[in-house]
Amino acid sequence: MGMAQQRQKSLPVLTRSTRTNPHQLTIGQVSPELAEQTKGSEMPNIVTADELRVILGVSDSLYSDAYLDQMIESAEATILPMLTQYQSAVVATRITNDVIYIDTLRPNFFVVGQEVILAGIGNGLDGPYTVSNHSVNAFEVTAVVDEADRITTPCIPAGTITLDGGSAAELYASVPAVKTAILIVSTEIFQSVTAPGGQIEGVDFAPTPFRMGRSLQNRVIGLISAFYDVDSICQ
Repeated sequence: MGMAQQRQKSLPVLTRSTRTNPHQLTIGQVSPELAEQTKGSEMPNIVTADELRVILGVSDSLYSDAYLDQMIESAEATILPMLTQYQSAVVATRITNDVIYIDTLRPNFFVVGQEVILAGIGNGLDGPYTVSNHSVNAFEVTAVVDEADRITTPCIPAGTITLDGGSAAELYASVPAVKTAILIVSTEIFQSVTAPGGQIEGVDFAPTPFRMGRSLQNRVIGLISAFYDVDSICQ
């Protein structure tokens, strides 16, 4: 109990963003500008299909952009969560008296006035909010919503709450080391999918199975070590 009290601190309360724009939001709606962020990435953020195609040496007639995009998205989903960013995993939500209580896996450090984006929650709650007040629980953020009461609902898989412009895809878009790491992992995934039996042959023609195992991230950890979130295992 003593340790729990030590971990408590003042943290922000969120309210639905009131930014004036041609796509004014209501509960359950997401503006076109934020659609990609709130419903999950549908296109690669850092590496393009053309860049991967050059590395692989394949033609677009054999492997389409959409096919290579899947490899890149998988690589980004592997690498980006490992990087330090303004994002917290959301594990559960509940609504009481027009206030949504958002439980985060780790302490969150959002600042009053920041624009944040809730994603992966569903039920009409995804979208932009503005940090506007405080809560006493380091692992909980609250927001004002116009919704009926709901009991605590786990988010499986976990949703996210991210500072607008502070996601890993935006922070590291121009960092060569991160781009190279994503290219390497994209290539590994492509070769594992297309190689007979899923086994890649090394330069000595020896098969190298289990390329998609736990060591996948370790192959590029040296490249991203300067940006690595040491607590990312908690996400």
